[in-house]
Amino acid sequence: MRGVNRVMLIGNLGKDPDVQHLEGNIAVAKFPLATTETFKDRTGKLVSQTEWHTVVLWRGLAELAQKYLHKSSLVYIEGRLRTRSWDDKDGHRKFATEVVGDNLIMLDKRVEGGGLPGAGEGGIEGMGGTDMPLGDPSENLPF
Repeated sequence: MRGVNRVMLIGNLGKDPDVQHLEGNIAVAKFPLATTETFKDRTGKLVSQTEWHTVVLWRGLAELAQKYLHKSSLVYIEGRLRTRSWDDKDGHRKFATEVVGDNLIMLDKRVEGGGLPGAGEGGIEGMGGTDMPLGDPSENLPF
């Protein structure tokens, strides 16, 4: 039986994308993404729970993220989980789980006159004309 490694997140960037260029001028972008769930506890009080995810984008997506995304941008990211491991300077084994994105949709309102490239697998899409609030994204999911 085959497994499935698929992640879909809607959240806000915690900081501007950090873009580096590797050998062969291959762009890689990395940024933290906050997803917040809101629910009522047993007493009926609204509780918000925020999770932070490290998102990694490669090549064209990395360059588009550098050009169009900034801290607090609301985005939909689709990709897969990848866990890396390394030994720190003291010889301790460290692990990091990241979301390697292969689809990105910008959910912020489009700026007048600021066109965005087309969408699709490995693309970026602007959802211009939508009035999605930056508050609780779970109330206005695009799917």
